[in-house]
Order: sequence, then structure tokens, then C-alpha cells
Amino acid sequence: MKLFHYLRTPYHIPLLTLAAPMILSNISVPLLGLVDTAVIGHLSHAHYLAGIALGSGSIALLFWLASFLRMSTTGEIAQAFGEKNQIRSYQSLLASLAIALFFALSLIGLSPFLLDIIERLANPSSDVMAQASTYFSIRIYSAPAAMMNLVLLGFMLGLQYGKGPFYVVLFTNIVNIVLDLLFVIGFEWGVAGAAWASVIADYSALILAVCLTASLLKQRGWTFAWRLPNREHLMHLLTLNKDIFIRSLVLQLCFSFMTFYGARLGENTLAANAVLLNFLMLVSFALDGIAYAVEAKVGQAKGERDVEKLKAWVAVSILWGGVFALLYCITFALFGPMIISMLTSIPSVVETALIYLPWLVVLPLIAMSCFLFDGVFVGLTKAKEMRNSMIFSALFGFFLPVFLLLDHGNHALWFAMSCFMALRGVTLIYRYRKLGVQNALLK
Repeated sequence: MKLFHYLRTPYHIPLLTLAAPMILSNISVPLLGLVDTAVIGHLSHAHYLAGIALGSGSIALLFWLASFLRMSTTGEIAQAFGEKNQIRSYQSLLASLAIALFFALSLIGLSPFLLDIIERLANPSSDVMAQASTYFSIRIYSAPAAMMNLVLLGFMLGLQYGKGPFYVVLFTNIVNIVLDLLFVIGFEWGVAGAAWASVIADYSALILAVCLTASLLKQRGWTFAWRLPNREHLMHLLTLNKDIFIRSLVLQLCFSFMTFYGARLGENTLAANAVLLNFLMLVSFALDGIAYAVEAKVGQAKGERDVEKLKAWVAVSILWGGVFALLYCITFALFGPMIISMLTSIPSVVETALIYLPWLVVLPLIAMSCFLFDGVFVGLTKAKEMRNSMIFSALFGFFLPVFLLLDHGNHALWFAMSCFMALRGVTLIYRYRKLGVQNALLK
């Protein structure tokens, strides 16, 4: 009955107010990919489109793996905000920016080696690889801006300023779209134009993020100070980032396996899975938005050492996560075939996708807990638990079912994905309850 007690608290509006800009930010991101595809897709040869798909996909993977920078910063800053500890906030910010810059420069230094790996794995034609190499070699130089943007987005979210990340993401996409049209169509720079558009957009967004951060600090009455972290604080941040990075790497490994193994089942299955994975992206729009909000709220509650408030934020996030998950299930059940038809007009792919659509109808409810409790553990800065949950769930929730049910083809893949999402949620909830004994959550 305690759950209902927490649900009667006045925390619903603050959570949704913080989550709403993040949901809108998530929705705006795919629009950029659509514009890139549309602009390049109207050039004279298919290898331009294939090249940018390979190059931008590789960059997106590398930058997505860097999401640990935002997650760790959000948790650290939210806790410092709850403690009203400005010194810790500045120490965490400067240390996170330094880690982001080191990671970005490492990616630039390793870019020739990374390009070689991409070519070996994808084995594209020489024309496609030439375009992918052009895009990748230019776009990789946006890494410093993109990585530091992640830190600043995490900083603003940790200070409960959800509109800041929304403004930055929206501004990035608008600049990128305008420059795409100018460079690719106007100046006829082709794939290189699309890459330069993204580079300029990322650095423009960094300038905006710095300005928004400075404005936010001024509004809060904070005076910026160069507070370098001590060795203990720096090692804590490095360990936190390492564990979240490993967690993200294992997650990407599971999704990559689904793509590559799906390819072995035939081109229709591969294409159908690509279409259906877009349903998961739609689910992430809302559930990630709620998770981002709970990261900040749980982190603040931990900083305040307020057990009751922490439990209330978790309860309210579960309620709204369940509401959005149920809405997704109903939407996919009623309009799933129509969504598939919007994503592809190839009859054989549509027919194949419809066979596996029922998995996507139930998956939002299955996956809801893992989305939300990822946010809870980010707020608690308990990255080791996130890492261990992900590894355990990948081994026993994904790969074991796949290999036990190989004879069932693509159904085995979707069953394994469902088990993987469910086990992530179960293990994180179990660990949350264990940590909750004698207020261990706040230690």
C-alpha cells in the first residue's frame, strides 16, 4: 500500500515538466537522419546514399557509446545539487569535460584504424567505401564538441534544467538541416557537405550549451570557480564512466548481434527486423524521457539524504512509465500494420514484419522497468550494478535463449530480446531492493 501513498504526492507535475523537453528532444533527433537521407538520396548515384549510411552509422555508434559522459555527469551533478555543494558540482563538471576531451581526441587519433575496421566488417564496394571514408574522416572532427555537449547536457539536466538540453538538440538539428541543404544542394559538395554540416552544427551547439550553462549558473546565483577534482574524486568519476561504458558496449553488442544474425536468415528478415527496431526507437522517445527525469530527481534526493523523497520519485516514474508503455502497446496493436507500411512499401518485407509484430506489441511493457531503473541507478551513481545487470542479462537473457532456440529462426531473436529486456528490469529492481535495506541507497 506504500506505493499508493507515494503516488498521492505532488511529484507528478515536476517529473513530467522535466521529462517533456527530453521527450521532445528524442523525437527531434530522427528528423535529422531523415533530412540527411533525403538530401543525399537525391544525388545521382546510389553509392552516395550507401556511403553516408555506412559513415554516419559508424559515427552514430561511436558517439552513442559516449553516452556514458552524459549519464555519469547527470548523476554526479544531481547529487551535488541536492547537497547544495557547488564545489563538488564544478569539480565534477571540469573532470567530466577533461574525460570527454580525452575520449574525443582518442577517437580522432584512432580514426584511420577505425576506418579499416569498418571496411573489414562491412566489406562495401570501393565507391561506397570512398564516400563513407570521406564522411567519416570529416565528421570525426566534431567529436570534441559532441563529447563536451554530452557533459553540458548532463550538467543542465542534473540541475533540473530540462529545457536546456531541448534547446541544444533542437538548435543542432535546425543548423544541420539548413547547412545540409546549403552545402549538398546549393554548393554541390555531396557527402562531404553533409559531413561539414554536422561538424559545424555540433560546434555551434557547443557554443549554445556553454551560453545556456553560464546563464543557468547566473540565474541560480552561482559564481563559477575553477575547482579541480582531487585524486579520489577523479578516480570515482573514471570508474563510474568505465562501468557505464561497458554497460553501453554490451547493450550495443546485443543489438548488433540481432542485425548480423538476422542477415543470415535472409534479406527479408533483415529488412523486417530493421523496420521493427524502429518501434523500439519510438518506445525510447517517452521512456528515455521519463528515465532522464528520474536520473535528476533521484540524484537530487540522494544528495539531500531524503529516503522518502527518493522512493516517491521512483514510484511516480514507475506509474508514468507504465502509462506510456501501455499506450505504446495499444498503439502498436491498433496501428502497427499501418506504421510498418509507412516505413516500407516492399510487399515481402511488410509481410515478414507483420509475422513478428506481436513481439513489439508486448515489448513496451516488458522493457519499461529496464528503461526506468537505468535512470534510477544513474541518479544513484551505482554504475557497477548497471554494468553487472547488463552483462548477466546479455549472457542469460539474450545469448542463451538465442542459441537454445536457433531452430525457431527470427522468433528466437525476438524472444531473446524480450527476455533480455525483462531480465535487465528484474535484476535492477532486485538490486534496488537490496540496496534499500537500512537506507543503503543513500550511502
